Amino acid sequence: MHEEESLGKAYDAKLMQRLLRYLRPYKWYVALAVIMSILVSGMEAVRPYFIKIAVDENIANGDGHGLLMTTLLFLGVMIFRGAIQYLNTYLTQWVGQRTIFDLRTQIFAHLQRLGLKFYDRNPIGRLITRVTNDIEVLNDMFSSGIVMTFSDIFTIIGILYFMFSMNWKLALISLSVLPLLFYGTFLFRKKAREAYREVRLQLARINAFMQEHITGMLVDQVFNRERESFKKFARINALHRDGNIRSVFYYALFYPGVDLIGAIAIGLIIWYAGVDAIGGAMTIGTVMAFLQFNEMFWRPIRDLSQKYNIMQTAMASSERVFKLLDNKTTVDDPDDPVAMPVVRGEIEFRNVWFAYHPGPTDAETEWILKDVSFTINAGKTVAFVGHTGAGKTTIISLLARFYDIQRGEILVDGVNIKHVRQEELRKHIAVVLQDVFLFSGDIKANISLGDESISEERIKAAARVVGANRFIERLPGQYNEEVKERGATLSVGQKQLISFARAVAYHPKILVLDEATSSVDTETELLIQGAIKKLLQGRTSIVIAHRLSTIQTADMIIVMHKGEIRETGTHQKLLALGGIYYKLYQLQYKDQEIKQAV
Repeated sequence: MHEEESLGKAYDAKLMQRLLRYLRPYKWYVALAVIMSILVSGMEAVRPYFIKIAVDENIANGDGHGLLMTTLLFLGVMIFRGAIQYLNTYLTQWVGQRTIFDLRTQIFAHLQRLGLKFYDRNPIGRLITRVTNDIEVLNDMFSSGIVMTFSDIFTIIGILYFMFSMNWKLALISLSVLPLLFYGTFLFRKKAREAYREVRLQLARINAFMQEHITGMLVDQVFNRERESFKKFARINALHRDGNIRSVFYYALFYPGVDLIGAIAIGLIIWYAGVDAIGGAMTIGTVMAFLQFNEMFWRPIRDLSQKYNIMQTAMASSERVFKLLDNKTTVDDPDDPVAMPVVRGEIEFRNVWFAYHPGPTDAETEWILKDVSFTINAGKTVAFVGHTGAGKTTIISLLARFYDIQRGEILVDGVNIKHVRQEELRKHIAVVLQDVFLFSGDIKANISLGDESISEERIKAAARVVGANRFIERLPGQYNEEVKERGATLSVGQKQLISFARAVAYHPKILVLDEATSSVDTETELLIQGAIKKLLQGRTSIVIAHRLSTIQTADMIIVMHKGEIRETGTHQKLLALGGIYYKLYQLQYKDQEIKQAV
């Protein structure tokens, strides 16, 4: 079953116990809200009693003063009830919003701690659904589900008390239609549950589809796939619409059904009480009170049916949310971490074996790196080359400890990185990727990433080092120029220059360039190459590049092939060797000759 289809039970004690933990910081507010709900329910239930007194005692006896006092007392009770109800509604919503704020904050913090392996397996649309739709469902439960359920229950209890106190026979007559209500409610819950499950599933599909196709809109437009994508979206959207319409149909059928059952009860009250009233066995005030009690009785019944749906969907949403929070796909810090206040930048991979999805045995495991060993001395530049899938980018992920290796050791300055806190390790490493990610905000914030310790002068200095200042200072807002989502208003080369400035601003001791110049034009590449020479000075650098012309001056070149190191040496040495590197160089050289000839 798809995860979004599961609705589960309407009440799960373990899930509810866990949800109630989020109410603990606000337990006194919740207690006050429950007390106010009881007061509101009591004052609601007493309303028909005032009518009975006014009709049977004041009007029947011609007591004008008594009628005035009854009316004023009734008005005072209703005003007081309105004030309490206002405070109760505000308080319950306040508690609900505070609770949801805490839960949503916890989820986002947990998502930040999860390792990249988790994101490799989970689509973004599903995670967004957890943080938005599922949390909003829980908001309904915290804001109006729990406390207001108490209000409905106490209202029913109060009404039943006054009904049986006034006339127990008439009370039983009015309640004789309850079996019809229970049967109708059972059918409604069953059908509404099925419809809601379908709505839930299609909503998750819409979220996933929208996220994927908005991100890939360029591909859709380049290949003229808009019409096909629209048709697919229309089908999913239609299923979501139909599910909602079915849900609305059942609600539209249920509430008039409850009203009809209530009308039957009113008919029975009028018939039975009317006969007694004609014979003088029952007062007119009692009949009027019972008619009001009957009308008031069905209102919380309808509300409780709605609360049942809220509780059921909340249980399903909480199960999905807690499943996310319980996910332990993390890279854990050591209990007793080693401090690295000063880093020289020496890197060593010692017999490293790694697979993204280890199998039960070595033979069944698809190893990405196989017994990889190398040493990079502090301040040196080492380039990694090889065919796609050779394991070059994996080296970066393992050095920054986004994944844990299965065997071997990775050392920085002789310290195993597993013994160092990830935050401390990564503050000494800067990575410039081929696919630059810019956040919404301004250019200044995208260089500093919100780090207040990086001054504006330091930001400008970093931009000058890589030459980004040339285009930034031509912008209307310069460093305060707004950056649209993912840097949509900037060219690929400009985004790349900003990512270089970002790396410089953080003063890393270890610099990683992953295909950092593959997406820029020749002029921008020459500008960046000049900046890189300054950038690499005094830093240990790892450069991954397909353009072999950009790494010829590296201190050492490591050639990867199918997860193993096949060749090591300088550019000239590897060419003289005539192996894999020589073939790669020849292929690129011939490719360049062909382009020049064209």
